[in-house]
Amino acid sequence: MKKWNVGRPDRKTISALMLGCGVTSLTAAALAAKGYSSAESVMESLNADELSDPFLIKDMQQAADTINTAIENGERICIYGDYDCDGIMSAVILYSYLLEAGADVTYYIPERTEGYGLNIKAADKIAADGVSLIITVDNGISAIEEAEYIYALGMRLVVTDHHRQGEQLPRAEAVVDPHRHDCFSPFKDMCGAGIALKLVAALDGGDYTMALEQFGDLAAIATVADIVSLKGENRFLVSYGLELISNTDRPALMALKEVCGLNGKPVDTRSVGFGIGPRINAAGRFGSPKTAAELFLCEDYDEALKAAQELDSLNNLRKDEENSIISEIYSMIDSDPHIIRERVIFLCEKNWHHGVIGIVASRIVEQFGKPCFIVSEAEGELRGSARSFGEFSVFEALTAASDVLEKFGGHPGAGGFTIKNGMAESFHQLLEKYALDNHRVMPAAELSADSPVSPQELEIENIKGLDVLEPFGTDNEKPLFYIENAQILDIVPLSDGAHTKLRIKVGYTQADALMFRKSPHELPVSKGDVCSMIVSLGVNEFRGTVSPNIIISDIRPQPFEQSRYFAALNAFEAFMRGEELPQNYYPSMYPSRDDVVKIYKSIPDGGINTDTLYIRLNDRNINFCRFCISVEALRQLGLVSVSFAEMTIKRISVTQKADLDSAPVLASLRSRLGKSHK
Repeated sequence: MKKWNVGRPDRKTISALMLGCGVTSLTAAALAAKGYSSAESVMESLNADELSDPFLIKDMQQAADTINTAIENGERICIYGDYDCDGIMSAVILYSYLLEAGADVTYYIPERTEGYGLNIKAADKIAADGVSLIITVDNGISAIEEAEYIYALGMRLVVTDHHRQGEQLPRAEAVVDPHRHDCFSPFKDMCGAGIALKLVAALDGGDYTMALEQFGDLAAIATVADIVSLKGENRFLVSYGLELISNTDRPALMALKEVCGLNGKPVDTRSVGFGIGPRINAAGRFGSPKTAAELFLCEDYDEALKAAQELDSLNNLRKDEENSIISEIYSMIDSDPHIIRERVIFLCEKNWHHGVIGIVASRIVEQFGKPCFIVSEAEGELRGSARSFGEFSVFEALTAASDVLEKFGGHPGAGGFTIKNGMAESFHQLLEKYALDNHRVMPAAELSADSPVSPQELEIENIKGLDVLEPFGTDNEKPLFYIENAQILDIVPLSDGAHTKLRIKVGYTQADALMFRKSPHELPVSKGDVCSMIVSLGVNEFRGTVSPNIIISDIRPQPFEQSRYFAALNAFEAFMRGEELPQNYYPSMYPSRDDVVKIYKSIPDGGINTDTLYIRLNDRNINFCRFCISVEALRQLGLVSVSFAEMTIKRISVTQKADLDSAPVLASLRSRLGKSHK
């Protein structure tokens, strides 16, 4: 369960934004919730209608001069990319332009096994190919030693990158990176392909016309796939690029739209982020990034379709591997629930694919609401990926455990690391120590709504007005709204129970609301209940009828005291970890026999989600901690089976009575109480 945060933006600010921006009340509320207070601030951040002069980026002029001179002199040039979608698109953009400009040009995209960025062996291969100038795209800002080696080999270097600068810059003819400490360009948040597009414009004298027409689609794909901020110039670039993709005649994109099932459908950031982007990334994860690069460089549709189908197959391999690892992790958790009761989820196994453990870590964080560190051991090396959220910083945790690490890097939300041989358990203990020392109460995963929505606001034109906020993405997420006091008139299963449709009444307004990947019996609410929900809003048009499209992100009965729920959950997990709690906690944690019996008898024959069971009990005498203790006691006595991974509970048929007091969890709790408790 996630902690709900409901924004309540100032009504005066909403009115001012409606008047100043000419937007609907829902749109103004979403803008106010994101921190905008005036029409001017919205225009500055969200209404960019062009890209800034490329020459405002430090060293862009030197880069253009160096490359144009190399073209004129017939020097052999190598574009050095990266194996992810951004690095591949960046390489294709610059390579395609230089090829058309008559340059003697090649490209090199390292395999994932080579690691990120420039490497010595690659430099040797490139030098042997007669290259005199290397141009990096989407990497190079941290290649201090490699840059010196390139010059020692008699080559020169131009760096274009979008990552943060370290203590020093690499040796190069030019270092083009908006995050340079001495770069004062107005927009900093472009991905590598965005910088490559700006370099193409600079090579063309600073005019963006050709660069955008030829490569705006590729830069937009990379911008979405690299999850950079969708504010300012990136909004313009993605909007422009999505239009190109929707009307494309590029064989690669025609083929990818075919395999993604996007033909005849509008292309938006979701289509790119969950359809096109992952297939490009799959090449670097399960094949060779060259496959994706060659797809975008080919000009024949039939050839492109074969390459796109190969990427689709690689993406299916990625999904299979990802699901296989998730399945293994779920089995581990069900066998040892202590894994998810610790402050940090730590998982280590042999030969998990390094290309997907970061994605898996994200899914584990989403499922269990805790920071996750996943390690794969292969050929004696322990490499890992981590994901987090809120105030828990992956980078600070890795820094605290750096004594047992070979190397590490990252930022608050994600990171990568390599553990010294034989030090995996020590690393785990250091993570737990960091978490205990810095987060006595661990942050809870949150679901945030921008604003409450009244029944009167669930009106078609008001909802349609949200379209002006597109494209959605990082720093401009699709708005979510809070609906309260919604009466459930009916609950209907969809797709054989895979999804659910609810008929709701809010005030005098009736509407349908959909909840995907939840069957009716998994919902914590029933027909006739009054509930609250966090939703996204859109418009349905079917056979000439237009209606609100309400998609439920989460739903709860009213009232629900989430502060009590999370406090009780923290107390239960601390108890199970063996941590000392205030003495007055223990009596309220200890269930009576009647409590346990009531919980047991409330479990339906087909089983039920544990949170749903707790909510449906609706018994103020059974707090969530007492509920968890009861479930654990029933599990230990063999009366129920619990899947902690899927958070479900089922009764087990038994033929003899069980002694409730013999459950180890209750014995442990009695010892904390300091007396026998019967």
